[in-house]
Amino acid sequence: MDQKKFKNSSPRIRVIQKIYNALMNPGVEIIYPKSQYKKFIKDIVSGTLERAELIEETVYKYLNDDINLKKTDKLLKIILFAAIFELMFKHNNPKKVIISEYLLASEFFLERVQIGYLNAILDKISKELRKGE
Repeated sequence: MDQKKFKNSSPRIRVIQKIYNALMNPGVEIIYPKSQYKKFIKDIVSGTLERAELIEETVYKYLNDDINLKKTDKLLKIILFAAIFELMFKHNNPKKVIISEYLLASEFFLERVQIGYLNAILDKISKELRKGE
């Protein structure tokens, strides 16, 4: 896929950018420009930020041996949290779609080795959160 076209059309890239911006600039209002994905982006961003504590507990429950959140790259953590939020609360989105979309989006932010790691931990936690899917 054409990277530039994907970047402009992927709502998950915008989700990652909005969460990053919100964490780097606490208290600043998050602006959601008009787009066909506005509601989706807003739902994922606000849901991920509001439920960060629950998501963190979920990570500790299922991935305690696999990841140390205190030492994890901020962008990797943001992508992981947004993907876990979707796995937990957006049941109309198939887990394979969620994982592949975040892996594609992560190519704009992470090194190849981090993307492989992200794939492994998303695969592992998705099996716990979406049993039978």
